[in-house]
Amino acid sequence: MIIDLHIHSKQSDGALTVEEIFKEAKRRNISFMSITDHDSIDCQPVAVEAAAEAGIRYVSGVELNVTFSHQRYHQGKSISLDFLGYQFDVEDKALKSKLEQMARYREERAAKILSNLNAEFKKEGIPPLTKRDFDEIQASVDGTLGRPHIADYLVRKGIVRNRQEAFDRYLVKCDVPKYPLYLEEASRLVRNAGGKIVLAHPNDPHGTSLVTLTRSLDEQTQIIEEAMLAYIDGVECWHIRNDAETTAHYLRFAKVHRLIMTGGSDCHQKPIVMGTVKIPEYVAEQFR
Repeated sequence: MIIDLHIHSKQSDGALTVEEIFKEAKRRNISFMSITDHDSIDCQPVAVEAAAEAGIRYVSGVELNVTFSHQRYHQGKSISLDFLGYQFDVEDKALKSKLEQMARYREERAAKILSNLNAEFKKEGIPPLTKRDFDEIQASVDGTLGRPHIADYLVRKGIVRNRQEAFDRYLVKCDVPKYPLYLEEASRLVRNAGGKIVLAHPNDPHGTSLVTLTRSLDEQTQIIEEAMLAYIDGVECWHIRNDAETTAHYLRFAKVHRLIMTGGSDCHQKPIVMGTVKIPEYVAEQFR
């Protein structure tokens, strides 16, 4: 049984549409999956239908960006962490309303980031981005607008060579704070919609994770014990960038605290890694 509970569509920052994802999932013999777009559930009704047509077991999903802090780490300053919501009612009014509010903020944030970019371009003698550029960036997005879309546009304009260079040279420096969604509210929204909430890729060395606070696995799980256990139902134990030690550590932790254990490729289809993370069949049983 091939399982992948962490996939992104074109509605957020993936490369494929929902329909294309299911076509590829069928080709790869994936039998249980979830599309977990960033701060958006707009694709979920279509995904549910596409899963039924493909004969693939499906569970609703979302990846929420949460503002988190711990007084002993990072000088008590806030960082971003990702949490995965699963098996919620895709028509839940409170969840939909909050995500719509966050989407509006993302557009405002993107406009401010572009203004900051233009200030940097002026220093370097690069022509500024115009409203037409902003409209073109928005037109390239099926769902939620974010920094990756701006990065890709800078590549297309020839200002940078690739997405990583866009972040390194401009987008980190020109960033604007994300919408402040806190864990307590994220948990309440998902659980009130009948779902489960899971800490995503806790030890991802190249992503949004607890590595920002500490590289010690023991310290990471101590942070979870102290500040998160009341609000989460599980931990993502298998991930494309996990090493064996990370997976083993979080499996032990989840079993001690009776948390559900999930996993996925975090596939953005660049390249397509969907279904390549080996996840045991018992993960699917936790969602029955």
